[in-house]
Amino acid sequence: MAPDHDDLSRGPGHGATETDKFVFPKWTNRLREASAVLAVGGLLYAVVLVTGVFSPQNTAVGYAPEQPVPYSHALHAGKMGIDCRYCHNTVETTAKANIPPTATCLNCHATVRTQSELLEPVRRSAETGEPIKWVRVHDLPDYAYFNHAGHIQSGVACVSCHGRVDRMEVVEQVQPLTMGWCLECHRDPAPHIRPVEFVTDMEWRPEGDARELGARLMQEKGIAPSTDCTTCHR
Repeated sequence: MAPDHDDLSRGPGHGATETDKFVFPKWTNRLREASAVLAVGGLLYAVVLVTGVFSPQNTAVGYAPEQPVPYSHALHAGKMGIDCRYCHNTVETTAKANIPPTATCLNCHATVRTQSELLEPVRRSAETGEPIKWVRVHDLPDYAYFNHAGHIQSGVACVSCHGRVDRMEVVEQVQPLTMGWCLECHRDPAPHIRPVEFVTDMEWRPEGDARELGARLMQEKGIAPSTDCTTCHR
């Protein structure tokens, strides 16, 4: 009698079919489930990581802390047209932009709005000698070096980094100030370069193409921003 088809498919002495044979150990079957879990978990991790790293909360975009004195840049720098350098008078010569001392405020407010309740911290500071505890808005980490004077002297406008401060009642951070953001400008600075005499002019616009003007000024002044790590990490 011809052997039954099922008999031919059985293994020797065990009655097992070919489909029951294992090439790899049984525990490897779990790798499929583990791979699925890792794939889904990895995707979720990537989403959380990207969302977290680039969120405004972590780049500080929109950060607008409450100050001890409600100083309106929209009024002073905008409506009144006070130049940035009147208060931040070291930006052209030093690495850091100074926070104005109480004496600078009193240049005007010794005779202007002398009884305003909002200016009480200014008057108290003048009487006690204790500086006003302004809250820094743009605060780079200690491991990052930034030279205000170098940028101002090269023709990088205040508005490129700080936005339209002349329209802000409360100053806020409008740029991420991340390494990638800085490198983007260092690799292509031409659109941000303007004549030095207009660096604090928020309303200034070039008559022609901004990139062409910037490129010409870069060539004339020998401006070539470095992208070497030691430029910012010293």
